[in-house]
Amino acid sequence: MTDALRWGVQPEYRNAAGRLVRSPDETVDAVLAALGAAQHREPGPPGALILHPGDPIEGRLSVLTEDGNELLLEGSVGADAPLGYHTFDAPHSPRSLIICPRRCHLPAGLRQGGWAVQVYAARSRTSWGIGDLGDVRALGEWAAAHGAGFVLLSPLNAAAPSPPVEPSPYLPSSRCWRNPLYLRVEEVPGAAAVLGADLAAIVAAGRALNADRRIDRDAVAVLKLATLRRIADAGVPSPEFASWRRAQGERLERFATFSAIAEDHGGDFREWPPALRDCESETTRRVSRTDPRRVEFHAWLQWLLDNQLSKAAAALPLMTDLPIGVDPGGADVWADPGLFARDFSVGAPADEFNTLGQDWAQPPWNPWILRSRGYAPLISVLRAAFAHAMGLRIDHIMGLFRLYWIPRDGRPASGVFVRYPASDLLDIVALESVRAGAVVVGEDLGTVEPMVRDEMAARDILSYRLLWFEDDDPASFPRRAMSALTTHDLPTVAGVWSGADAEARRSLGLPVNEAGNAEIRQRLARVAGDAGDSAAIAAVNAYRALTRSPSMLVAAALEDAAGVAERPNMPGTTSALWPNWSLALPRPLDEVMSSPVCISIAEALRRTD
Repeated sequence: MTDALRWGVQPEYRNAAGRLVRSPDETVDAVLAALGAAQHREPGPPGALILHPGDPIEGRLSVLTEDGNELLLEGSVGADAPLGYHTFDAPHSPRSLIICPRRCHLPAGLRQGGWAVQVYAARSRTSWGIGDLGDVRALGEWAAAHGAGFVLLSPLNAAAPSPPVEPSPYLPSSRCWRNPLYLRVEEVPGAAAVLGADLAAIVAAGRALNADRRIDRDAVAVLKLATLRRIADAGVPSPEFASWRRAQGERLERFATFSAIAEDHGGDFREWPPALRDCESETTRRVSRTDPRRVEFHAWLQWLLDNQLSKAAAALPLMTDLPIGVDPGGADVWADPGLFARDFSVGAPADEFNTLGQDWAQPPWNPWILRSRGYAPLISVLRAAFAHAMGLRIDHIMGLFRLYWIPRDGRPASGVFVRYPASDLLDIVALESVRAGAVVVGEDLGTVEPMVRDEMAARDILSYRLLWFEDDDPASFPRRAMSALTTHDLPTVAGVWSGADAEARRSLGLPVNEAGNAEIRQRLARVAGDAGDSAAIAAVNAYRALTRSPSMLVAAALEDAAGVAERPNMPGTTSALWPNWSLALPRPLDEVMSSPVCISIAEALRRTD
């Protein structure tokens, strides 16, 4: 009989209430088969040796560093040993060596306030139906002038380019590339010259998409991509783009090829003609040879996104957000299908706020395949996330320790926890953090093992604390944390203060945790003071209390400054029931920023006390 624990499969776990739950035997057996236990007695060897300065070494290692220097390690890894990705002479062939710091980047005396922004929702009068990187830059300039230290962005990761466009930023087609819908078209080099007299009419059509508060991503995609293609077709690729494209290598070419095929066959490769489902088939390779300009177009869009993100980061430091996974029919799975356990999805068991559990519809990485590859896929994802960022929020950081695997088409209750090589994964996070000079925040909400927060503290990864979940006054919040009132899956201040959020859940037929709702209302009332019926006053007072906490970072949700009563996302619903990830702010970003509520919250975020 296979030892499940040896393969990281955890047949039993304690739920949010502390009760021991046993996963179904059939799920355990299916996961073991997916991990390779049916073919191998135990997992294969690691693909890389990971060491830290000061670690002891048996014998000596002859190392070729990543910058081409030779290094001899003997007895221990010296304190001055170069961090990074190297190779060393192993008995049979060269082997990967990764020298990592023990901790992430964390500046001494860090104490900043900032804004948490759902980018798609932050539309200005000049947006084309969706918030874009021009809006992010404008918000950054305004926030910097009012004393903010950063802007936390919702994920910018790529969706498939063809309708229907996936609305959730947490279900991307790729975690390595970005979504062209966030481009500010007027700022693309050559736009004015190419579009000429048509520019005014095209801009007017784009801005007309702001008329409906519900974002129509399909309409945005049709207009933006057609306009961008017209600009691309009229010009010759610049030397800067060509050089950047070469530097990105095969990963970009596969993504651009996927995007070109998706334009014809839809964004879910599982529904493509069989020959195109294989990224290495001759039919797929023929796409690049027969229509290279189409592939080039999608690579060019990524170059534009990189440039516009860089300009936004120059206005105010940005914190990016890393989703836990990707769309099962998207570009990342198509480009590397063997990395994923495609018959499962990641989710969460039931807890007090999601009593049915959650299925996030994302296939998990096979931890043993990831390990055998020296964690190269993780490195690529992290580098993309850290680009142009002062920090990174890792969604569901418990996923670096274990993930809850749910059989495809199964219920969340039928899932099982699978362990990941957390120590190695945290080493890689620390190395990329130090290289980027960026802090790391771990979203540690929900069912959290005590060891997770212990490891986060030891690695200088900030915790994520929400007033909605904390019994203590903000003055008692931990220092090594980013604190906020709420997050995208939870009610806004206006939703709590008015009772609109609970009423919305009842009207949708969703289970309502009445006791939990009452606790959140009490926690808000405790810090909001005498706000009467005004959710605006409650929000300002609550953020003033929150910014006096010891936490290194404090984030204010832009929705609270705008008085939004609806959650950005309502777990347990579909778009037919709730406009998940599709509601713009009720007023243009320009008006929100100039409002007394927004300015009052901004003054608190200066954190001068």
